[in-house]
Amino acid sequence: MGITVQNITGNTAMVIWPKMASCADSFYSVMYHPNRNSMLSSYSRKSFQKEERVPTSRSSFIVENLTPLTTYIVCVTCQSANPSSDQCRVFNTLERDPASASNTKKELALGIWLVSSVLLLVIAAILLYGCLHLLCRRRRESLQGRNGTSEQDHGKAWTKSVAYASAELGGQSRLMQDTEEKHPGGIQLATIIENPSVCKDPVTLTSKSREQVPTTGQCSAIN
Repeated sequence: MGITVQNITGNTAMVIWPKMASCADSFYSVMYHPNRNSMLSSYSRKSFQKEERVPTSRSSFIVENLTPLTTYIVCVTCQSANPSSDQCRVFNTLERDPASASNTKKELALGIWLVSSVLLLVIAAILLYGCLHLLCRRRRESLQGRNGTSEQDHGKAWTKSVAYASAELGGQSRLMQDTEEKHPGGIQLATIIENPSVCKDPVTLTSKSREQVPTTGQCSAIN
């Protein structure tokens, strides 16, 4: 069975084979692996690293994920049988495709951009939290300062009220002292006028008020 390998790139290759009547009710096995020794020691299925099963309705298969600039051996058999030499081909992959390299670079750049974006978002969130915390702290300190100023103003007003009340009390005390100095003991002397025709009973001054108080009774009225 003659197989051919076409459309070889750095990562893929298309394997084509003729249909076999013996595989009409089964499947094809496409086996391949790097041929680093440039020759196959034995055509055994165990010596192949990878194996793909293809429906019998197809006669071609694209091998993917190959390594650039590498020699490969590929074999196609029917129903997982051990291949023979006429069922195998050796081919060499090319350099990496410019498009594939470009895609790899784009993916790498996209990954770097995503990581950078996440880091920037984290840093922005930390900075925003710090700014809000500082703003709240300053506002709280400002409110506390206003409350302290208000309490000081109330304290000054209360002190002034107390001082004013003390001054009033001191003035009243001095006024009372001056009055007592002018009239010691608060004694008021009353003028005693005795009218024999009105009161016959003697009148005695009390020691407390020095007022005229009859000693025995009230004065009799004039007839």
